Amino acid sequence: MDRLFSQLTGNRPLTSEHPYNLKQINESNYQLTVSVPGYKEDELSVSLKGGKLYVQGEQSTELVNDSEKWIHQGITQNKFSLEFNLGKNVKIENAELSSGLLTLNIEYEIPEEEKPRVIAIENKDTK
Repeated sequence: MDRLFSQLTGNRPLTSEHPYNLKQINESNYQLTVSVPGYKEDELSVSLKGGKLYVQGEQSTELVNDSEKWIHQGITQNKFSLEFNLGKNVKIENAELSSGLLTLNIEYEIPEEEKPRVIAIENKDTK
């Protein structure tokens, strides 16, 4: 009951995770879109390490004015961190921030030795 009350009063966000969409563009290209309303470019970071993609954000805190009395303060300024297991051979083409959405274009680069290879069949009967 205390947990429900704290969620309703705004002491704790209803969800700590930022919603995201992952769309397959073609066989090797994907697009990840993360909802980051209120964040600016310099408050977000995107990094790729060991096949894992990290999307992090931390908003700069506003100075608290003691003369203001909040009735409800549901818009929190906090930090978040999302982690996605993408595997090896992944390249982030670019990242764009527009209207509260962070969009990453992701490409899987398949090494030559892992690409399917067609083997020509020679017909010995025609010689």
